[in-house]
Amino acid sequence: MNEPLKVGDRAPDFNAQDQAGETHTLEDYQGEWLVLYFYPKDHTPGCIREACNIRDNFAGVKKLATILGVSGDSVKSHASFANKYDLPFDLLADPEKEMLNSYGANGEIFKKRSTFIIDPDGKIAKIYPKVSPDEHATELIADLKELQA
Repeated sequence: MNEPLKVGDRAPDFNAQDQAGETHTLEDYQGEWLVLYFYPKDHTPGCIREACNIRDNFAGVKKLATILGVSGDSVKSHASFANKYDLPFDLLADPEKEMLNSYGANGEIFKKRSTFIIDPDGKIAKIYPKVSPDEHATELIADLKELQA
């Protein structure tokens, strides 16, 4: 078992495809703020609420950081989920659970709902070990503003 990530740690690298099949790596976001939000499963009630909450507050988040959703679902599942709910951000497919494991978001029984804010130097600036699907976007905007002040 890996040590849990802490604020100040270098964010684990990743290489994953989004819902359109485009590859994303941590290096792609060097020099900018990045939010990785991990969620259990496409098309489930809590995950729909969380994704739609971020969608509805996307303009505020986008001014401060790039946001990427991550789950163990497939590219095809992500495409369906993003299209159905008109999501304006990318969802990374992690069917091999590499990102889930390296970020500690792969729970024993259920996948964890957690989020990481990564600073422009690639270091973890904030960790949300538990997330409220209905309030997460507002919380992210406030914390990003504070971190960037």
